[in-house]
Amino acid sequence: MTTETSIDTNVIQQAAKLLRGAAVSGTPVTPIRDMVSAGGVEAAYAVQEVNTQHYLESGRRLVGRKIGLTSLAVQRQLGVDQPNYGMLFSDMDVAEGTPISLAQVIQPKVEAEIAIVLGRDLPHPDLTIAEIIRAVEYIVPAIEIVDSRVANWDIRIWDTVADNASSGLFVLGAVPRKLEALDLRECGMVMEVKGEPVSVGAGIACLGSPITASLWLARIMARAGRPLLEGDVILSGALGPMAGVKRGDIVEARINGVGTVRAVFASESD
Repeated sequence: MTTETSIDTNVIQQAAKLLRGAAVSGTPVTPIRDMVSAGGVEAAYAVQEVNTQHYLESGRRLVGRKIGLTSLAVQRQLGVDQPNYGMLFSDMDVAEGTPISLAQVIQPKVEAEIAIVLGRDLPHPDLTIAEIIRAVEYIVPAIEIVDSRVANWDIRIWDTVADNASSGLFVLGAVPRKLEALDLRECGMVMEVKGEPVSVGAGIACLGSPITASLWLARIMARAGRPLLEGDVILSGALGPMAGVKRGDIVEARINGVGTVRAVFASESD
């Protein structure tokens, strides 16, 4: 994938290296927006693409995409006004019930989402809503553990885009459901931490519907040269505000008609 920007290639590479270094060291960096903002959001995506290519060449496997900032509530939290996307790699997937060590992340927060698994390739930038509905193999509830390599979550759109849409890990529910007879717009969600509600929302928070959000993603990924493929997972966007987590927390999300998923955070630090 190629992206034209007005920012020097060396600056793009430098910003990408800073974010990779933070991921390895566990020490977040200062915002990188001053390095790339002159090139617009395209420059931030160029940083993301440099790291995506680096990780693929290092042996990581791409298994899907995430859509970020579809919820107006989350946009308000982060001070942005548009969605974005990031890459999902196989080593980001955590089986439900597997303890998650906080050593795996830097500044974790959690979001409840509807995950869509595709049964067809989606190579066309003019994809229709009918085609994406036909491509949905099944849906499951999901908890995304979002993370930031930028210190104190001091992010703007350039920071989060460059930082792979502030991705971390994700947990998928184990009981797939078909899309038929489900109006995802009306699927209500409650997310609890240790039994206490911390976030509520519904499918309509995702650009009006998780299907609409997925259509946006599929079109933009086809144009960007990394089209969605059969078997890919789409994390279609937060149904409500994100919430913080700490050691020993148990996070459970219940989504009407879709099911329940749980993320368990280990009590120990390693």
